[in-house]
Amino acid sequence: MQAKIITTPETDEYYFEEGCFILELSNSAQDPQLSIARARVKVGMTTRLHRLSHTIERYVILSGIGSVEVADLPAQTISAGNVVIIPPLCAQKITNIGTDDLIFLALCTPRFQTQFYEDIDD
Repeated sequence: MQAKIITTPETDEYYFEEGCFILELSNSAQDPQLSIARARVKVGMTTRLHRLSHTIERYVILSGIGSVEVADLPAQTISAGNVVIIPPLCAQKITNIGTDDLIFLALCTPRFQTQFYEDIDD
């Protein structure tokens, strides 16, 4: 791996079937151990219940207020500064319960790959 600066234009943000907007900040086969994405959930929206296999995910909440459900834990309110740890195969979803977009970083190890994503919503 070589030192570099990655700049991702806002126009690269896309809507993901999970129910949120994603901006891939770093997700490359050249750096297979980690991916970083910025996720944005609009006010009143809830992502689909889903899980990742072979991947540990961490949500680093940057702004907004949400309610997160992970595995068998009761729903918990989260806000800027909270970190949510999501082991592989744990069901998860997040709801924006605030008045502004809920924005967080999703850090995945190893890097996020769509073949490991499974929608388990009814």
